[in-house]
Amino acid sequence: MIEPKYKRIVLKLSGEALAGEKGFGIDENTIVMIAEEIKKLQDMKVQVAIVVGGGNFWRGRSSEGMDRATSDYMGMLGTTINALALQDALEKIGVLTRVQTAIEMRQIAEPYIRRRAIRHLEKGRVVIFAGGSGNPYFSTDTTAALRAAEIEAEVILLAKKGVDGVYDSDPCLNSEAKKFDKLKYIDILNLGLGIMDSTATSLCMDNKIPLIVFGIDDANNIVRIIRGEQIGTQVKEE
Repeated sequence: MIEPKYKRIVLKLSGEALAGEKGFGIDENTIVMIAEEIKKLQDMKVQVAIVVGGGNFWRGRSSEGMDRATSDYMGMLGTTINALALQDALEKIGVLTRVQTAIEMRQIAEPYIRRRAIRHLEKGRVVIFAGGSGNPYFSTDTTAALRAAEIEAEVILLAKKGVDGVYDSDPCLNSEAKKFDKLKYIDILNLGLGIMDSTATSLCMDNKIPLIVFGIDDANNIVRIIRGEQIGTQVKEE
């Protein structure tokens, strides 16, 4: 068996990635496919933490006229729906999984406790972080950066739907868009690249957490990255 390049990772899955081709809600085939790839990581003894988005149900920033905090809390509920669906798919194939929410929902998940999350990882359980950071005005990308720093993850894998890395412009609109193989975090800020928001980018930069942006349309890319293949765009400070 190939020795994995990383021992502890944070995988950031957008809500859109879980929606598959449906574009809204949860596509069962897609979520099963992702779960099977995560199981391969567990079989490689990789400690996997997952941060899920909720854009397949609700996007707070698109709710014009609604109170921003209320809208963001609604989005946090969407991330919890996705987390429970992913937990169900993982446990059906024998992967022990725990969901931890930033807002307490004791009947359905554990509250987020850093030491408990790390203990779960050490015992070989997959941990899914739901509810964002528990605070409005912060994205789930920021949550991924925050949780990665807290659990001392070696890398964040940022899964994107419909694109295989970071480009200087939208490749769907510009056929001549240039793909970056490597970037520094300061480049993201200076060039205004829409990988993640500035708060998340700054958190990663300050804590020197490497980021790999890749396409989730081929779910096998997750395993390929863990094996050390050059997939997508790598973002890190030299």
